[in-house]
Amino acid sequence: MNHTVQQLLLAALVVLPLLGSAAALLPAPPGLRGRGPDQAVLRHGVTVTGVVLAAAIALAAGFDHDHPARMQAQTDIGWIPALDIRIHLGVDGVSLPLLVLTALLTFLSALYAYFNRPSGPSPKAFVALLLLLESGTLASFAVLDLMLFFLAFEMVLIPMYFLINRWGSGERERAAWRFILYTLLGSVVMLLGLLLVGLGGGTFDMVALATTASDSTSGAGGSGLSHTTQLIAALAIIVGLAVKAPMWPLHSWLPDAHTAAPTVGSVLLAGVLLKMGTYGLVRIVLPMTPGAAHTYAPYLAAFAVVGIIYGSLACLALARTGAKGDLKRLIAYSSVGHMGFVLLGIATLTPTGVNGALFANIAHGLITGLLFFLVGALKDRSGTTDLDQLAGTSGAALYGRAPRLGGLLAFGAVASLGLPGLAGFWGEMLAMFGAFDPADGLSRPAYLTYMALAGLGTLLTAAYMLIVVRRVCMGDHPIEPRIGTEPERPALADVHGHEFAAWSPLVALTVLAGLWPAALLGLTDPAVQQLLAGGNR
Repeated sequence: MNHTVQQLLLAALVVLPLLGSAAALLPAPPGLRGRGPDQAVLRHGVTVTGVVLAAAIALAAGFDHDHPARMQAQTDIGWIPALDIRIHLGVDGVSLPLLVLTALLTFLSALYAYFNRPSGPSPKAFVALLLLLESGTLASFAVLDLMLFFLAFEMVLIPMYFLINRWGSGERERAAWRFILYTLLGSVVMLLGLLLVGLGGGTFDMVALATTASDSTSGAGGSGLSHTTQLIAALAIIVGLAVKAPMWPLHSWLPDAHTAAPTVGSVLLAGVLLKMGTYGLVRIVLPMTPGAAHTYAPYLAAFAVVGIIYGSLACLALARTGAKGDLKRLIAYSSVGHMGFVLLGIATLTPTGVNGALFANIAHGLITGLLFFLVGALKDRSGTTDLDQLAGTSGAALYGRAPRLGGLLAFGAVASLGLPGLAGFWGEMLAMFGAFDPADGLSRPAYLTYMALAGLGTLLTAAYMLIVVRRVCMGDHPIEPRIGTEPERPALADVHGHEFAAWSPLVALTVLAGLWPAALLGLTDPAVQQLLAGGNR
């Protein structure tokens, strides 16, 4: 594909949602109002996100797959000369899958919201915030300037805050405040680290800083920074990114946010926003502060495996009978465990582990996005996500009451527990392979211990997911009430056409990535090798 066309496509990914967000607040033209202004603005959201998805697919189709480590579709123009801050955009094998995933999940969310209008204020504000969120997320994965990355990173916070606070349920105000306070505090700390790297390296350009780090042969290490400076900068950046990841023990905002958020908010929070933290670790910390990354890697791995075990045990506690566990909260805690595998893979500092982390990122976005869609549909039908209320004494019997919905929920559960042949398997396996043989200088006995604990986490994940399937999908569903039994449960609507349209791409991609992992690993591996300056493999 022509370089200019690539540039325009990448710029369109960032700018179109921003323009669409502003346009959503304007009155709809008379000929496009349909049944009313609310329907018109929701259709506007579907149209804009659909165009962005088409641009992302076109960019992926025109991407030079023979050279995925090379930055492509670059735009580099001056913005603030006094600070040497530039509007620098580009895409490589690390960022391309995340761009496509973001565009896909946002389009599916807009499509779902069109048919399932979220209860709350005017849809105009909802669509405007959704598009603003998409623009900031896409920009986070496309920009190659540290200050622009920070601005894009911050840009997503306010839209998500309002989506939770105004369109959420339950203790939505408390959850929204916890979300914004945790993430803003982490961002302030991260900004200090980014400034230290940029000012110390003489530029905020991420490509130049990574190149300086890999070319440096002096004792100073990455970007010409001393080891002490690297340690301080990397610690600040890691803390800020770890809040968003989320890494234990900085995760406590996540369950409340997911439980209170509307379905679309939960899908985007789990499927896209969490990936910004782990992407920053791979794009910024590993190549720009390699000495500090090596120093902090064992601690990052330790926190990661604690998160894996902690998240799984929390899910087991929520899944047991009588715990009044919320199904959305359970999936939120499962994200803490799954993102622990991503952090473990990054902490191995090996191409195998980092590739596994990037694969697990995409798999988690597909699978957990699907699960939150399904739980949202279940709540719309039954009015609750409380497991005890759903299951009663014998189980919710989704297989009998809504077999397609039950089958999809079971599919999402077995994909989440890492069944071979589905996307969830490869990322976790590669992360553990990386821990089996970590980078030179890292303690192999310690990492073998981490690998064993992560393996235990996979067993615990299988345990709670199978409990959820048993309680929600199985159970008695008598055709006629019998003496001494519960009254017959009311029928549930099965999967609607628009729901099938919104969910089937996630199912198909989960199967495709599980059966053909080379499609994704072929993109990420050369780029990871370059980010790690050749790695140890």
